[in-house]
Amino acid sequence: MRTIEFHILLALAGEEQHGYAILQEIARQTDDELHVEPGTLYRALHRMLADGWIAESARRPAADVDDERRRYYRLTPLGRRVATAEAGRLWKLIGVARRHGLLAHA
Repeated sequence: MRTIEFHILLALAGEEQHGYAILQEIARQTDDELHVEPGTLYRALHRMLADGWIAESARRPAADVDDERRRYYRLTPLGRRVATAEAGRLWKLIGVARRHGLLAHA
């Protein structure tokens, strides 16, 4: 899995979002350390739609606070399983890093 895909899955784990909101959530979750270009985001979204990890949402905010051009995305059950598996894989790697003295024990 590409790093950007995991960040998107994490961003969508809480709620449905449109592309710009996903970019903002990734920035927030990484304390602004990861800057994602819109083209990178939309290529990843396209791959993830094709893989069934995410889907376009039919739900929309009220018209007075929405831009009709926005597409909203949601995590699918498959996407949640993929994200869970990747989080588990990363957790195991953190354990290995700790055992090798690369991370302080918390």
